[in-house]
Amino acid sequence: MIKDAIHSDIVVIGGGIMGASISYYCAKAGLDVTVLEKNELASGTSSRCDGNILAIDKDPGFDSQMSLESQKLVHELQHELDIPFEYRRLGSILVCENDHEMEAAQKWVDQQQDAGLDFNMLDRQDLRDESPYLADDLYGGLACNTDSTVNPYMLTYSLFNQAKKLGVNIYEHTEVLNIHKKEDEAFKLETSRGLFTAKKVVNACGVWAPVIGNMVGIDIPIYPRKGQLIVASREQPVGLRKVMEFGYLISKFGGERQVDAMTEKYGVALVFEPTQSQNFLIGSSREFTGYDTTVNHIVNQYIASRAIRFYPNMGDMQMIRSYAGLRPWTEDHLPVISHVDEVPGFYVAAGHEGDGISLAAITGKVVEEMISGKETTIPIDPLRYDRFKESVVQP
Repeated sequence: MIKDAIHSDIVVIGGGIMGASISYYCAKAGLDVTVLEKNELASGTSSRCDGNILAIDKDPGFDSQMSLESQKLVHELQHELDIPFEYRRLGSILVCENDHEMEAAQKWVDQQQDAGLDFNMLDRQDLRDESPYLADDLYGGLACNTDSTVNPYMLTYSLFNQAKKLGVNIYEHTEVLNIHKKEDEAFKLETSRGLFTAKKVVNACGVWAPVIGNMVGIDIPIYPRKGQLIVASREQPVGLRKVMEFGYLISKFGGERQVDAMTEKYGVALVFEPTQSQNFLIGSSREFTGYDTTVNHIVNQYIASRAIRFYPNMGDMQMIRSYAGLRPWTEDHLPVISHVDEVPGFYVAAGHEGDGISLAAITGKVVEEMISGKETTIPIDPLRYDRFKESVVQP
């Protein structure tokens, strides 16, 4: 237990990838930062997800441009951080099952190319060249050549390691129990280990951000959306880079797909990611089940079935384990990266859904820029907290 109150200019609540990125960029700018994490670093969503820095699955326009800026920052981080985080810039692809998806894919590529992103269409022969293990009846697909892959746990740890070297104080097993703020006074944070005070507070708690928001009297419309992954052993050289089905985009954004009722119910769509440790991550699913992270083995069966549809020989591969994580979902599929005007000095950096790893770097940089009063690298108006005030759709 801490006897005397510990004061910092900035307290970041949350020890996941967002807290890591924010603390690193703030410390790099010379700011005084303390991080509070109720469990251990990277013990939540950041250790229960894949590790992709993607633009391929982002809406053309602001969303994809934000992802592109984050990709550039991650490319720089490989040279800035002391601990390697398994960075590989191989690009990624979406594969299509029918003419309808190919038409939609062409429109997607055209929009992304118009926005200046490195996208291109793929035909049947391109898929055969990509991997001989892909199903023969696939029509083609599309590729984004700037996409990269990291180990999300190692990137989180590496950012925190560098932040500590720059003077950030990190307190694990320190749960925030209450926050008090009087006008023109510092924030007082009551924790399981004692009192902390700060001029500014950043809520980087992902699916738990609404809990922290309630402590200062604000409603943050972020909801947990469960997703499962299977880890399989790489017994054959199936592929070198991330592959998703085009239906993943439809599932992500709530559209209707031409799949069976149970696949649709669980939001199952192929995600295939080879890891540096020579295994595969296979997903994915999307469900609103509250904060439950229990693995549903029925969902695993549909994930495996979907994988075999695209990689018929994958049925012979050994499943090592499976796990589930929670995506912090928002109604418009964009995160909240914003100052909260009702509570001066309080910031929110959460709600990235399945894009947390992709957008962590740009989130950390933008939060530092907001706190420092700088011009932000990207426009922040689409990410403001108060955009949900008029109507909020609950899942």
